[in-house]
Amino acid sequence: MNTADLGLPVDVPSTALFTDQYELTMLRAALKAGTAERRSVFEVFTRRLPNGRRYGVVAGTGRVLDAVENFRFDPGVLGFLRERRIVDEETLEWLAGYRFSGDIWGYPEGEVYFPGSPILRVEGSFAECVLLETVILSILNHDSAIAAAASRMASAAGDRPLIEMGARRTHELAAVAAARAAYVGGFATTSDLAAGFRYGIPTVGTSAHAFTLLHDRERDAFQAQVETLGRGTTLLVDTYDVAEAVRTAVEVAGPELGAVRIDSGDLLLVAHRVRQQLDELGATDTKIIVTSDLDEYAIASLAAAPVDAYGVGTQLVTGSGHPTSSMVYKLVARADSADPKAPLVPVAKKSSGGKMSVGGRKWAARRLDADGTAEAEVVGTGPVPTELADRQLLVPLVRGGTVVAREPLDVPRERHIAARANLPLSATQLSRGEPVIPTEYVHGRSGS
Repeated sequence: MNTADLGLPVDVPSTALFTDQYELTMLRAALKAGTAERRSVFEVFTRRLPNGRRYGVVAGTGRVLDAVENFRFDPGVLGFLRERRIVDEETLEWLAGYRFSGDIWGYPEGEVYFPGSPILRVEGSFAECVLLETVILSILNHDSAIAAAASRMASAAGDRPLIEMGARRTHELAAVAAARAAYVGGFATTSDLAAGFRYGIPTVGTSAHAFTLLHDRERDAFQAQVETLGRGTTLLVDTYDVAEAVRTAVEVAGPELGAVRIDSGDLLLVAHRVRQQLDELGATDTKIIVTSDLDEYAIASLAAAPVDAYGVGTQLVTGSGHPTSSMVYKLVARADSADPKAPLVPVAKKSSGGKMSVGGRKWAARRLDADGTAEAEVVGTGPVPTELADRQLLVPLVRGGTVVAREPLDVPRERHIAARANLPLSATQLSRGEPVIPTEYVHGRSGS
């Protein structure tokens, strides 16, 4: 796979160093202790949702699969580790042949999740699983946070499309991942061409204030844009006087003008005035696009405004105040020997301070009420209750080291729409509240 597909600079050959040093020092010590090959189960989950959020959104799964497949210790990476003396030669030799050969199960991308949901389950030897912790969490924590914000914005926007335009507000590689996650969460397009190139997301864009300021007159800028891009283009009308700009825009492009964009001021008031002016000028089909530091609350406040689309940047790519999903990657079961047939033993951290975990290899299912609406997230160990057998959420993603679940990006996007629609109506409320459904634990014998 080309590293460009992963959102990596072309001079980065693998994802192996997207990790923390202690993953490698743990590996070194486990190899010396003879415990590195013990069969192990790690799970990704979050103990709580960000304050006020009603549900989470799984995003980044496709990128995780790419990262796992590309997790290789090539000569350059091994040379770096040797030079820094991070691990010894025995460990370097082991790393040189590293290929993840285990299994990964997870919630399908676009699905919703709740506190305690086993979003991802990684199974294999301790050695091969522990190395993946940081890169998996880096991707899922970031992308799921963006997708959750996008989902809330999409709910607030209703049928009006959303444009992702946050590339200049975050790291250049994070911008590509954010555009992908936003698309999963419900955005329709992106301004970021790298995201369009790598993931096939529809791209849009016309002009900024600089283009208007470049020209001697606003009319000259509009004329140049229309002559180049056609009458269906979007003209930015708030560089100087909005009313004068709208009048000039229609004079230049005619009533066939595609859209006008408003990027400042009291958007509710200005949108009403612009809509009235456009209609009076005969441009009844010209759409109004608004931008300017929007978030889900601002979008909801414009629900009654004559707005046709929203462009969102800063608040989206920063998770609208919650830039991480607080997911963790914990060992929940391990064998008591390196024998492949040794049974799994549940393990869990028992410390205080809100960081307790539930041990055992888990399944998850979503229980529905009589109307087919989700009423509980059920997480358990041991046998799955018969009544929940066809409601299980975890699906195979990697089998024996081979990715088995790649899918076009439109699939998780549509999946999320369906998953969100299956939640109680209160899930779309922007007011602060608890998760929209509770998480229930069913404890059984945790088999191998």
